[in-house]
Amino acid sequence: MSDFDTIIIGAGPGGYVAAIRCAQLGQKVAVVEGRETLGGTCLNVGCIPSKALLNATHHLHEVHENFEKMGLMGANPTVDWGKMQSYKQDVVNGNTKGIEFLFKKNKVTWLKGWGQIAAPGQVKVGEQTYTAKNIVIATGSEPASLPGVTVDEKTVVTSTGALALEKMPASVTVIGAGVIGLELGSVYARLGAKVTVVEFLEAITPGMDGEVQKSFQRILAKQGLKFIIGAAVKGVDVTAAGAVTRYKLRKDGSEAALTSEVVLVATGRKPYTAGLGLEALGVEMGPRGTVKTDAHWATNVPGIYAIGDAVAGPMLAHKAEDEGMAVAEILSGKHGHVNYGVIPGVIYTTPEVASVGATEEALKEAGRAYKAGKFPFMGNARAKAVFQAEGFVKILADAATDRILGAHIIGPGAGDMIHEICVAMEFGAAAQDVALTCHAHPTYSEAVREAALACGDGAIHA
Repeated sequence: MSDFDTIIIGAGPGGYVAAIRCAQLGQKVAVVEGRETLGGTCLNVGCIPSKALLNATHHLHEVHENFEKMGLMGANPTVDWGKMQSYKQDVVNGNTKGIEFLFKKNKVTWLKGWGQIAAPGQVKVGEQTYTAKNIVIATGSEPASLPGVTVDEKTVVTSTGALALEKMPASVTVIGAGVIGLELGSVYARLGAKVTVVEFLEAITPGMDGEVQKSFQRILAKQGLKFIIGAAVKGVDVTAAGAVTRYKLRKDGSEAALTSEVVLVATGRKPYTAGLGLEALGVEMGPRGTVKTDAHWATNVPGIYAIGDAVAGPMLAHKAEDEGMAVAEILSGKHGHVNYGVIPGVIYTTPEVASVGATEEALKEAGRAYKAGKFPFMGNARAKAVFQAEGFVKILADAATDRILGAHIIGPGAGDMIHEICVAMEFGAAAQDVALTCHAHPTYSEAVREAALACGDGAIHA
């Protein structure tokens, strides 16, 4: 008899969701986690603490920029960095303790320590070896390194260090204009830091809709972020005067440098599989350090599965959760499925940016005939009332069938509004289906309906 039906290595969003779902389906489950708290990178040093700081600094921005416009007078607040950090940690603690409660509720065993797969069906944690019918690798990812850049998490930091600086920096250089870099750059810009973003490619947020990229960069520049685009970072030198970031412009080969108090390295993440013993087991690996799996998240070694950031696909907590649910269903004799064509992506700046499905660039490259319906938040009464009228909603639909192929939103509440389109796409809805659905007034979501109307005879308020 095995000790467990399934052992999951890693208690991040993919791992803990898989564990709870396996338990709900009648399995005896254990999760191996070496952190002192559950929740993985996302809850401890990623998604959740960053949203706390984004929330705090958004309110600070509102006080400075908009309160007087609304007749709210008085002295501007000052920032107590220590208290802000305590608030952030309280948010983190509340969420991680919530996962502990869910483990107890669902009778999931937490094996505390770092796991190694000693053999198929065997996981070693410390000096103890546990057996299971199935093993799921859900070990997540870690920040990707950059040649010539040494991270000390004090002056040269990853997202982990950027969330827990000892004091507010006066200046920050952000290497990488992706989600993490722009969110944290936004936090420190609102706190008064001089923020410069250095990006290797010719546009920010690589892979996003081109029109969104341009609009987003323009809005962030108005908020004080400076951008150096098309620049290859050659190295970072820590000196008495600060951290010196050396870079070369790709367009002409010219070299330059900029000095800041802190450098944030936000050049992406890579799968974290060190110490698992995969090579000795003969587990086949995929590109960029991913674990290779089939359509059911099974590796080439029987009984070993992998999900989340450890496998191919976007490194998103909700993608990992979906895979965790699906693999739990499969290991319980049911059918598990993830629709990778309908996984939303969100950037939690102000304004938020959200997308799902195809971009215009991808549709053009595929030679697919489509139509685009667009509506600006300047025409949305609710957005104007709260000083967030920048941005737009764009819906892309098949030219012949009107079936929704994708959507891109930059504006207030974009991360929540995108799910209306996700549900519509799951049901194969046409843009007209959204256009004919009554939307409450005044809401930001009316902009989604207007964009859907623009795919047909035209929006009403534009």
